Amino acid sequence: MNNKLTLLIIILLTSFTQHAYSKIYKWVDENGKTQFSDQKPPEGQISETIKLKINSIKNPHLSKHTLNSSSNVVIYSASWCGVCIVAKRYFKKNNIPYKEYDIEKSNKGRNDYKHLRGRGVPIILIGKQRMDGFDVSTFEKMYQG
Repeated sequence: MNNKLTLLIIILLTSFTQHAYSKIYKWVDENGKTQFSDQKPPEGQISETIKLKINSIKNPHLSKHTLNSSSNVVIYSASWCGVCIVAKRYFKKNNIPYKEYDIEKSNKGRNDYKHLRGRGVPIILIGKQRMDGFDVSTFEKMYQG
């Protein structure tokens, strides 16, 4: 398994809470390959500790953005994000059409997320309005806005 995929799997596994903190060890094995693990490396391996913080935004805040978007609802999400799932369920239940971009699986999602200077998911856009996180009453004010 390549190192980037291994690190991605570790990140995903540690991200099922709102803020997940995890100790990750990084070392170079006997074959010269960089390894990442949440377990201490084998005896005698020199390693460094990498601290990860994964954000899934629960308490939303509103702001403006400069990304070109329509007046439709756009959500930037990740498959592991519980708050994103709640938001999408709300949209479906209330027949709110939306466009979704996964920030890990979609080039557009990844590029827009960088342009938006994302620091967590979900990011929800309506016109020039932006909400980081999701809350029903905040969303309704923004949607009816």
